[in-house]
Parts: sequence; C-alpha cells; structure tokens
Amino acid sequence: MSGNKKEKAALPSLQSLMAEQNPLQMQVLMTTLALANTESQALISDVLMGSGPVGTMAQGDPMGAGEAFRAVGMNLAQNPAALMRANMELMRGWMGLWNEMTQEALGAEPAPETDKRFSDPEWQSNPGFKFIRKAYEVNTKWLMGLADHTTDLPENLHLRTKFFTQQLTDIMSPTNYLGTNPQALRAFMESGGESVLNGIRLARADVKKAGGKLHISQTDETPFEIGENIATAPGKVVFRNDLIELIQYAPTQETVHSRPLLIFPPWINKFYILDLREENSMIRWLVDKGLTVFVVSWRSADDVTKDYTWDDYSKNGVYAAVEAALQASGAKKLNAVGYCIGGTLLSGTLAHMAANGDDRVNSATFFASQSDFELAGDLKVFTDGPGRSYIDSLIEKSGGVMPGAMMYETFNWLRPIDLVWRYVIDQYMLGKSPRPFDLLYWNADQTNIPGAVHQRYLKDCYYDNKLSKGEFELLGETVDLKSVTIPVMVQASRDDHICPFESVYRTATVFGGDTKFVLSSSGHIAGVVNHPDAKKYQHWTGGKITQTGAEWLETAEEAPGSWWPYWWDWLKPKSGAKKKAVEPKDMGLGAAPGTYVKVRLQHIKLPLE
Repeated sequence: MSGNKKEKAALPSLQSLMAEQNPLQMQVLMTTLALANTESQALISDVLMGSGPVGTMAQGDPMGAGEAFRAVGMNLAQNPAALMRANMELMRGWMGLWNEMTQEALGAEPAPETDKRFSDPEWQSNPGFKFIRKAYEVNTKWLMGLADHTTDLPENLHLRTKFFTQQLTDIMSPTNYLGTNPQALRAFMESGGESVLNGIRLARADVKKAGGKLHISQTDETPFEIGENIATAPGKVVFRNDLIELIQYAPTQETVHSRPLLIFPPWINKFYILDLREENSMIRWLVDKGLTVFVVSWRSADDVTKDYTWDDYSKNGVYAAVEAALQASGAKKLNAVGYCIGGTLLSGTLAHMAANGDDRVNSATFFASQSDFELAGDLKVFTDGPGRSYIDSLIEKSGGVMPGAMMYETFNWLRPIDLVWRYVIDQYMLGKSPRPFDLLYWNADQTNIPGAVHQRYLKDCYYDNKLSKGEFELLGETVDLKSVTIPVMVQASRDDHICPFESVYRTATVFGGDTKFVLSSSGHIAGVVNHPDAKKYQHWTGGKITQTGAEWLETAEEAPGSWWPYWWDWLKPKSGAKKKAVEPKDMGLGAAPGTYVKVRLQHIKLPLE
C-alpha cells in the first residue's frame, strides 16, 4: 500500500467522529455548522457575484451566457428528436447509477476515482456521500452534452455554451459546500468548529484587502522580494525607454557565443517566470551554456503608456530591443525568442522586417505562442461580440487600460477547479492559511495592458485571425508570415489551457522557412519552464509537419525529461563562434532585474478601482 493510501485509510470516518461527540459538543457543533454553512453559501455567492466570467451574469450578462443558453434551449425545443436523445442519455445515466450502487452494495469492487476533488475516502465508503458524488457526475455529463445535441448552432454560441456550462457544473460540485464536503466536515469536528471560524476570518481579510470584493489569496506573498530571493540572476539594465527595460545578464563562462539571444516574454505577466529560482531558472541555464542573454521587461500600462498601440509595441519594443541588444553585444545578428503574446508580436514584426530587408534576427523560437488563432480554445469566448463589448466597457471604465486584476481573474477562471475552488475549500472551509509559493506569487503579480493593444489582440488576432491570413497591418504595411524564412522552432505544451497544443501547432505551419516543432507535457508554464535537472515530464520531437498536431504526434518520438537540451542542440550552431566574454556595460540604469518589474498593480491607480 502506498503512503498516500495509508494516509487515507488512517483518516477517521465521519460516523466515528460523530459517535465520539457528547450531547453538549454536538449541540455546539450543529449550531456552528448551521452558521458556517450559511457563511459558506454566502461566500459562494460572493465569488459568483464579484469574480470571473460567471460573475458577469449577475451584472446584466455582458458576456452573453444567457443568450447562449437560450439558443441551445430554442434549438432543442425545435428539434424533438435531439431533445429526446439528450433526455434518454440522462435517463440511462441515472439507471446506470442505480445499477452501480446496487452492485457495489452486493460487494462489487467500486470503480477507481480519477477526479481529485473526490479523493477523500468518505466519497467511496459512505453510501450517502457516494450517491451525492455519482449523482453530480451523471448530471454534469448530461449538462455538458446538451450543446452537442443541437443542430446548426453557430460555433461561437456552441463554444460559449460549453464554457459557461463547465463553469456552472464546477460551481455545483458538492465539494464546494461545507455541508456536502466530508473533508471540511471532518476538519470542523476535529477542530471543534475552529476550522470554519478561521476560514471566515480569512475570507473577511481577503474582502478587506480587495476593497470590498472577494479576491482569493492563493499564496502568502510576504516572504518574496523581487531581486532578493526571486529574479536574482545578475546583470545590468542596458537600455530603457517608456515601454521596456532591456536586461543583459552577466556571463558565467570565460567565452561566449558571438550571437546573443534576445527574449520577448509576454506583457500580460512579468518576465521573471524565466528566473524564478536559481534551480529552475531558464536564464541562468542559457547563460551557463555560453550565451549572452538579453530579456525585455515590459512596463505595466499607466498614464504614460495607456494610449500605446500594437505598432508602438513593435517599434518601441521589438525593434528597439533588437537595436539595443546588438549595440550592447557588438554583434551584427541575434537569435530571438517570443513567449505567448510576446511571440505573437515577434512573429508579425519579423514579417515586417522581412518585407523591409532587415535580416538582423537570425532565428526565432516561440514558446507556447500563437500566430494562428483558429483553434485558440476557451479564450475565444472573450473575443466574439458580447465578450469584446464587455472588455471594451472595462477598458473604458479603467481610463483606457485593461486592468491586470481582471486578466488575473480571467486566467484563474479558465481553470477554476485548480485556481479558484481549491482555495475556497482549503482556506474558507478548512481554515488553512495560504502558504508561500513563488510560482503563485508570480501568477498574482499581473500587469495592466494598454486598452488599444489588448483590443487589437482580441479582434485582429483571436477573432479575425488576420495574422495567419496575411491581412495584419503593422507599421503601415500588411505583413505576411510566409515571408519569414529564417529557421524557426515552435514549442507547445500538451495540457496548455491558454495556448492549446493544436492551436500552437498551426503556428508551426504559417512561416515560410524551415520550421521545427517540439511538444512538451504539462501546461502553459511548467511545460515551458522545465529545467533538465528536475528530470520531470517528457517531450516529443521529430514528427512530420502535416495539417494537425494529432497527425504530427503519431510520427513523433517521445523522450523523457525537459525539451531544453533538444532546443539547445538546434540553437547552438546558430549562435556563432566563441569569443571572450565581457561583462554588461554599466549604463547608469541599475542592476537586474530593473525597475519596471517591481511596479505592482497597487502602485498604479485606475478609475475603476
């Protein structure tokens, strides 16, 4: 038996805990339970009313969830055969549930539980909780399948319905409510009610910290300080304008490759995910390989940059960084990297450079980045008419800026089980104080975005997919990605919920030169930032570039561990001959990680706040 199974087996059952309570203890517990369950439901209501895309339904439904649900209802009402099939599926599900419960009561071995929300042994051993769980699963499967029974439903309404149905079914999970969460009930009884009282205090603290709105703390941020125990790779800021700081990192080898590497991270988050800790820092790993590494640190949008456009990001971001990195290194060419939206910006700018005979970028690597948005996943919910109108209203109320706090909530609600409800349960029901975790500190350290930049990204890239079609205008010209003929490597992560694997794979088909594709396991962050020393996950390489990622994967080879060594084998011969290493020049702009990265959302006041 594994340690985990031993631990579960050692947990006292709710029945045994109840039996140990004397009458006075039971009276106190039941009174506290009634109060706590009321508080728990109020917290759920606060989350729905004030957080994420589901909360928009309580604000006049600007995201069009109601429109999507009505469209499905009307479609099924006009198609009795489809409605009957849907209802028959529900009936079969309930008949299967009763049969399964009966067989297990007669001694049949229960099916293994794969949903981690129901890992508490009470969900298997207690008939009442087992029935609640299985009934939830039957109803969830039926609800999630309703939109699939419709005919001729527009794609955007189908996607919107599936997205909001998933949100609602996640909300209705019995684990989210104190009275139907055995783990929370056990903690409640074992602590004499203190777990719930502490949870209420934590919830009140979160509401107070967010100025009256429920903003769940995922981590204890107090131990972290940028430049002191995270983002600590040594270097200098060698260039600064109103939009970027360019950081050059100090060499760790006596000789370095002559051609530097310039990284454009996303401006939705901050760059130090690539330098979170010494043991997993991609920047340190690259420097140790003998590269001169430059990283762009984007300024969080404020009164100075709130009116910047996509053209400004190309001119004052990509073009300015390329020029400054070449001047600082003395090289004539460099290799570039674009991560997520930083890669989208880089790809369009590379097409503009190609159209104007600018060959200073020798090769490009794209981490979890999309230039073709046809299969961009759940984020497309925010890019059709109602979604963009809602975001336009947020930008207008915020003085022309897309607030970083709203971006943070949006990304959390793309994975609500892991990034919302988990913390509602752990903190507000179990009364556990959040623990320090550097990755979650980074995740909460969001940036504001100029409204015009964000609006163009959603409309021209996500909605109209102009970049992949050769219809995107940049700096006065229409750019074509097929004109980018430099060597390209595109990396995707198999479980990425922000830039889905198939969507990123399509990006590998849009360039005009030799393109390699590599797939890693895990998601948007861990799939990219996976140091080889960790010996985690796996990756796939060598597949034949065809129409779909699934077809590519059938011909690819799987290898254990990080994809970084594969990338280095590709990048090294493109990095030039060795030369004597030189320390970054002191330009009087300060040391790495610079000043822009230290500006937090609370330092920038917006009208909406």
